[in-house]
Amino acid sequence: MNFDIQFAINTFPKILKAVPMTLSISIVSIAIGLVIGLIIAICRTNNIPILKTICAVFVSFIRGTPIIVQLYVVFYGFPELLTYLHQSLGWKVSPNGISHISIALIAFTLNAAAYLSENIRSALSSVNKGQLEAAYSIGMTSFEAYRRIILPQALVAALPNFSNVFIQITKDTSLAFSVMVVEIMAVSSVEAASGYKYLEAYLDAAIIYFIVCYIFAKLFTALENRLKVYKKISA
Repeated sequence: MNFDIQFAINTFPKILKAVPMTLSISIVSIAIGLVIGLIIAICRTNNIPILKTICAVFVSFIRGTPIIVQLYVVFYGFPELLTYLHQSLGWKVSPNGISHISIALIAFTLNAAAYLSENIRSALSSVNKGQLEAAYSIGMTSFEAYRRIILPQALVAALPNFSNVFIQITKDTSLAFSVMVVEIMAVSSVEAASGYKYLEAYLDAAIIYFIVCYIFAKLFTALENRLKVYKKISA
């Protein structure tokens, strides 16, 4: 086995420079996906007609298909949708100029929204319904009751699964290079091809992914423990 340790050492910093792009995709996707997922979870929890069915189909589709397929569907389908809106409906939108990072963000956001919605829906179900009824009895609106009573408790309950989704999305961003986004895996592939040292470059990428995911796993664990302490004190 002819493992070139010097090549691996020299390549590591080059691949490391792609970490901000990977984290940008993960953080933005999770942030927007959390909002969409919350809306989906509330629609399904409250059995809102039509929207409940649409949301259920959306979640089933996303959870039942690989992320790489979703990336390609958005990559080829989104420009077609914009073309249709422009030509048939007269909307002032154009598929020209859509960046590859935008395509990746759309795909990963939709993926995150579907998984987070299930986590939030489960967390909402864990909150005692009597608290919602008590909020109504003192004159709170549904929005106030959810914002001040239900959601804070539900989000604490959803945090462990939330961290799992974030780490999974971070690892899945390795597929973003398939739609020409220059992230960790894309840089690794370029460096590997330039020196014909594939094992060394991909091992560097694996180490970087492991370190990033490990750090965030520890951060989420610390946050979860802190919230548990806060919850006990509040109780």
